[in-house]
Amino acid sequence: MLEALPVLLYNSAVSGNCYKVRLLLAQLGLSYETVDVSVVDRSGREELLGELNPGLRVPTLVLDDGRPLGESNAILWYLGDGTSYVPEDAYERAQTLQWMFFEQYSHEPYIAVARFWIAYSESPEEFVGGRRERALKGGYAALDAMEGHLAERTFLVGETYTVADISLYAYTHVAHEGEFDLAPYPAIRVWLERVASQPGHVAIDA
Repeated sequence: MLEALPVLLYNSAVSGNCYKVRLLLAQLGLSYETVDVSVVDRSGREELLGELNPGLRVPTLVLDDGRPLGESNAILWYLGDGTSYVPEDAYERAQTLQWMFFEQYSHEPYIAVARFWIAYSESPEEFVGGRRERALKGGYAALDAMEGHLAERTFLVGETYTVADISLYAYTHVAHEGEFDLAPYPAIRVWLERVASQPGHVAIDA
């Protein structure tokens, strides 16, 4: 049982980090309002988010008691804890966090960044040379790690769909927008289909 319910989400429709939160909220059947925030034009963020999130980032979730919560994976953990989306077993809880940290440090900085520059920035021509090479190298290393782990597993942790899967699904399923080729990753592709078939699933553009 949540201590306080979500009521307002500062959100960007194209952000994978925001999509993580929207996906879990949909699967939990929780209703909320949204405030749209641009991922390109950051000029109004101080006024909009300054009192809610010191990092001025989305997603930022506001609870019904007025408290704000930032960082997508922290929000996933808050919403999912006490449900089937966060394991009860201590080791599996730690494994879930392991994959969520992996997403933020070894996956998102490469795959999400490449996607932003190529698909959404106003100057995609700047994503060249060493910058592009680093993103592709890091992104493919993350995909290699996921492929090896998922080759003999249904989901990332304990054969059960968890917030770890939501966390890594968000940017993996749109990795092609950052020019990552998923054809050599059959286990990832099957896992993506499996995640998309979960009850309550919504698309990123829903």
